Amino acid sequence: MKKILVANRGEIALRVMKTIKRMGIDTVAVYSEADRNAPHVRFADEAVCIGPAASSESYLKGDKIIEVAKQLGVDGIHPGYGFLSENAGFAEAVENNGITWIGPGSKAIKVMGSKLAAKDAVKAYDIPMVPGIDEAITDTEKAKAIGKDIGFPILIKASAGGGGKGMRVVEKEEDLEDQMKRAISEAESAFGDGSVFIEKYVSSPRHIEIQVLSDTHGNYLHLFERECSVQRRHQKVVEEAPSVVLDDELRARMGEAAVKVAKACDYVGAGTVEFLFDENRNFYFLEMNTRLQVEHPVTEYITGVDLVEQQIRVARGEAIAFSQDDLKIKGHAMELRVYAEDPLEDFMPSTGTLEKYQIPQGEGIRMDNGFEEGMEVPIYYDPMLAKLVTYGKTREEAIEVMIKAIDNYIVEGVSTTLAFGKFVFQHDAFRSGDFDTHFVKKYYSPEALKEETEQEARLAALLALKQYLKDKEQLRLPSN
Repeated sequence: MKKILVANRGEIALRVMKTIKRMGIDTVAVYSEADRNAPHVRFADEAVCIGPAASSESYLKGDKIIEVAKQLGVDGIHPGYGFLSENAGFAEAVENNGITWIGPGSKAIKVMGSKLAAKDAVKAYDIPMVPGIDEAITDTEKAKAIGKDIGFPILIKASAGGGGKGMRVVEKEEDLEDQMKRAISEAESAFGDGSVFIEKYVSSPRHIEIQVLSDTHGNYLHLFERECSVQRRHQKVVEEAPSVVLDDELRARMGEAAVKVAKACDYVGAGTVEFLFDENRNFYFLEMNTRLQVEHPVTEYITGVDLVEQQIRVARGEAIAFSQDDLKIKGHAMELRVYAEDPLEDFMPSTGTLEKYQIPQGEGIRMDNGFEEGMEVPIYYDPMLAKLVTYGKTREEAIEVMIKAIDNYIVEGVSTTLAFGKFVFQHDAFRSGDFDTHFVKKYYSPEALKEETEQEARLAALLALKQYLKDKEQLRLPSN
């Protein structure tokens, strides 16, 4: 490959392009009118505007992106994550136009894009799954019977879902009918598919995912796990690698299960298999994400493997140059998704101008960033500004580096999740490793964050006063 188009924007477009350039390959950026002055546009060797600000008129216009790629003689298209990254039709269209798709085949995308189809695909591989049904259901009476059989609480989930949409926890039978209607309606609105299924609700789960990598030569391996249990609205905010709760034996078993899932759909490239992990140390297959994950940098830190480079090498037909035995966990990594959201107002998106924007730097700090001072945070896209990633020889060291990095990350003009992130990393439950996906529900509230912020401000004022009095004493002239 001599030229690759990155069909995305923001921090992920820039991150992918950095690896492409390091490999000596030219880059092409596509952008909407709202992103005309974005860093990824300036960084690319070539850049083309593909439409108005709305993603439906720009970043989701697969035909337009392919047209640009053909005009510029592009060899491959990397979709990043989000937008068209898990669109099987787009992947097929790219290949049909003689361009290399840097991702898995459309079969894998189709199978794993439906939670029901995914469960069906892995049945023969003896992979643990949460008790429930593996077929779409709309009949409330049947749903009640299933609920009684597996025991309440149960979870209603959209088959085509993601990000918590079309998902409802039902604590008791009398609530089922109303919650089912809501789940179906939300699924139809969000995905155009109202199919839902039912499974047992795991009450205190951790969300642990395994990074997998495979090639066209029959090589399959895993790059260990990521802990993704700190979430708001069923979406991840804090991730780390490795997980504090896995030992070597359990890590190997989960890794083997993830590889089986990848084999079940003839997966090629980098992908992620997600599991629920309960308080009894059981794990259950949840779903597979057929793309690069937002949180991939923590895996890169602890393994030393550039996953984007591996995606490109696999797409070029190369065999993976290392084996499972070559991979070792080195140190610990943390990631905070820095969203333009107000944690004091239920994480509502915050738009405006970045009047001040200074990112932290230093040893053990990685910034996957898509913004600069003076830029507008648009309303049209996901509100993530950047990913703040830190590394340490130990988990404790990675946490301390993260807290200092948050302190040195200055953003004015919009609200961000930085203060929330600091709240998490300083919390005893997180530091001890004794937490689950209910961390935010159990421990976080706007009042708790305000109190912590006010305490820090009072402490800073006291230290400043103490230093002032000390300096004043030293400067006082001796009396005659």
